[in-house]
Amino acid sequence: MQSDPIQLIKSKLNIADVVRRYVDLKPVSGRWMGACPFHQETKPSMSVNEQEGFFYCFGCQASGDVIDFYKRINGLEFRDALEQLAAEAGVDLGDVRPDPQADERRKMKRLYLDMHTWAARHFSDNLRLPAGSVARDYLQRRGMSPEIVSEFGLGYSLEDWHALDHFLQSKGFTPEQGVESGLLSSNQKGSIYDRFRARLVFPIQDLSGQVIAFGGRIITEGEPKYLNSSDSPIYKKGDHLYGLYQARRHMTRTRRALLTEGYVDVLSLHQFGFKDSCGVLGTALTPDQVRRLAGFCNRVDLVFDGDAPGRKAALRSAEMILLQGLRVNVVLLPEGEDVDSVLQTQGKRGFEACLDAAEDGLTFAMSTLCKEHSPKEIMDWAQGFLQKLQDASLKAFYLPRMAQGLGLSEAILRSTTGVPRPQARSSAPRPAPKVGREDKDDRYFLRFPIQYPDYVPDLCKRGFGTILTTDWGEKLWQKLVKLHGQDLLPNLDDQEKRFWAECRLELEQTLAFSGEELQEEWNHICDRIEGVREKYRRRELIEALKLAQERGDEQAVAECTKALNDFLGRSDEQH
Repeated sequence: MQSDPIQLIKSKLNIADVVRRYVDLKPVSGRWMGACPFHQETKPSMSVNEQEGFFYCFGCQASGDVIDFYKRINGLEFRDALEQLAAEAGVDLGDVRPDPQADERRKMKRLYLDMHTWAARHFSDNLRLPAGSVARDYLQRRGMSPEIVSEFGLGYSLEDWHALDHFLQSKGFTPEQGVESGLLSSNQKGSIYDRFRARLVFPIQDLSGQVIAFGGRIITEGEPKYLNSSDSPIYKKGDHLYGLYQARRHMTRTRRALLTEGYVDVLSLHQFGFKDSCGVLGTALTPDQVRRLAGFCNRVDLVFDGDAPGRKAALRSAEMILLQGLRVNVVLLPEGEDVDSVLQTQGKRGFEACLDAAEDGLTFAMSTLCKEHSPKEIMDWAQGFLQKLQDASLKAFYLPRMAQGLGLSEAILRSTTGVPRPQARSSAPRPAPKVGREDKDDRYFLRFPIQYPDYVPDLCKRGFGTILTTDWGEKLWQKLVKLHGQDLLPNLDDQEKRFWAECRLELEQTLAFSGEELQEEWNHICDRIEGVREKYRRRELIEALKLAQERGDEQAVAECTKALNDFLGRSDEQH
């Protein structure tokens, strides 16, 4: 991907202004500091360098540019984050990938988004019409305030097979486009009609606030009770959460997400002050949804019904959240009650009592398994859970707790899942492994060209790359050379970004070289380069001498011997 549009976006968007939407920043010694939103933190551990356009957390080492921050805080893929920031900055991404099919897909996506914007306006207008009184009466009976109705953009679909279809046609859209966008439906005979009819309509928004789908609840007689938009080019229900757009800023402050199942439950929670609430969209919780939540919080409170299906859903969801390394609590409501009924009858304090009685997710999972599953099922669950964990430290954390809580043999659980027993600490000093020493050396030398990029061309001519001994060091050096004078961060991986940010921060903290120290470090690096070059040259001469001796070529042996002696003599004089 070309970097020009990225540089243009970054030139128009101040990273501190973007970060400030989610984090309270305070000026400290020429930079901005704030509590990192990517791990549990209350003290300011994240530095934002406004001048160079990067952020770095001293606690969790999260780092990168404005696009990295926006992508991570909103749980987006790089392309989605880039497109949203480009739209905000007024940057055209049309030339980033000169692919005619990609251009066509972007045009159609824009068209579908425009259709949803018009559809949301149509449904909202319907709610205020005389025909919308049935939906208004329903909302009043459910205790929904006008402010909540407005904030979430609720609407009403008329009891008409073609109301939205005709409205969209009046705005220049075709019925076929309505079907492709997921707003209209078609039957086997090819007839096209409104997907939502006589329903209270809940707009579903992405993290930029754009309406991408709808959910509808039947108001009169009919089935199904709830109907959701089908997947489309702009919407995949397993990726999104209802109300996350409204809740995301509150989540970054509370570091918690209240996750429930129903649209009205989410509305009631927001109305009663639980602004960090969102809901799944008519399907079981997915890993993508959990990863999206992880961009805003480190703890999820699951609020499910207390009946058998609710407990089953809570167990499955708790496992999924734990696998992502987040904290999770399970809030089981009294049987026959839902979030809305508890709030409407018992108020905020009544619901808070349910929150206070919540079980830790792992404890809930283990108690549910012990009560409702066979020993084989318990062992299968424990083994499956540990094998799904990607983080070795989390495996080591969970395994002894699961063995104790489930009544399993820790030794057997370790042997069947491949989790080693922690090693006892030895009082004897342990030598650092060779790879670690090489990595440390590369980091030491690479600090210099990162902190003083003006030296990169001269270092390249002198053969700086020869003193690097690790693959990652050589790869980073190649990028420093190739992208010298260009925007480097978009082309670095996460490890490289962390290291780059650490090196640049040393300049802010006056830990880098200056004056005579800078000259001494330059001389040291040049001497190291020359030393490596001599080592390679000596090795070449010795290999050439051995080869000549093996072939029995006396003239070549004499020439190689003289060259090696001359080289060694010069080296002795220089040292």
